[in-house]
Amino acid sequence: MELNFPHMKLDSLPKLDVPIEKITNLNLFDNHLTTIPEEIYTMSGLEILNISVNKISKMPSDIKNLKELRMLDAGHNEIDVIPPEIGSLTNMEDYLYLHNNKLKTIPSEISKLVKVKYLNLSDNKLNELPDEIGSLNNLIELRVMNNQLKKIPDSIGKITNLKELHLKNNQITTLPENLGDLLLLRVLDIEDNQLKDIPRSLHKCKKLRRLNLRHNQLTTLPEEFAQLKNLLEIDLRSNYLVELPKSLLEMEGLERLDLRWNHQLNIPNWLSELERRGCIVYL
Repeated sequence: MELNFPHMKLDSLPKLDVPIEKITNLNLFDNHLTTIPEEIYTMSGLEILNISVNKISKMPSDIKNLKELRMLDAGHNEIDVIPPEIGSLTNMEDYLYLHNNKLKTIPSEISKLVKVKYLNLSDNKLNELPDEIGSLNNLIELRVMNNQLKKIPDSIGKITNLKELHLKNNQITTLPENLGDLLLLRVLDIEDNQLKDIPRSLHKCKKLRRLNLRHNQLTTLPEEFAQLKNLLEIDLRSNYLVELPKSLLEMEGLERLDLRWNHQLNIPNWLSELERRGCIVYL
């Protein structure tokens, strides 16, 4: 049974005229809730819960009671702590959205959510991710944009089903060498960080199609970079590039190459060859 109460300015759960154990989908999107209504924890059959865009500040340990939960959207709230009991939600198999909150840490127990496919932790105050995140081997998309991360745990290379990794606007200075183990990766966004180089192993990510390295501190690219034959777009805007490897000519499918605001770049003549093939080059 599905119940929808979006955009109603609710500060509590309205009176329900249905058996509470029959509710499988509850939508409380965009209300005035400051806490998660206690009645929710008695909804033993609840599979989908949307409490996003409220003013909730706490996620109590009672969240562990929702054993059947498959999808949870708690984004756009004021939650500052995720309890370790989140690890009890082992049926979470689709998405867990915790973006736009006030989280400073993620409990290691998140590693127990091994079925989850989409995890959004963007727009928080995270300065690290737990090593245990590498246990989420069914994860397809990981978003940790707009945080305060300085590094990515080496365990990221174990998430071998990952197709999209979004790390924009952090303080990351280096990426783990085993990033190249993400053989299914299609989108890698590391815009606005502090990278001075990229791991040579990245060339193993043969399915990569979009790579955003804008606003970093790169001075060069590894020769192996050109082995990314399926890349369609590379954004290298606002770095400190001096030279480009001529091996980029081997990227026959490249459609867009952005090199703007690399003020020290020696622009090679062979870029015109890329343009003749139909690649749009921004200088």
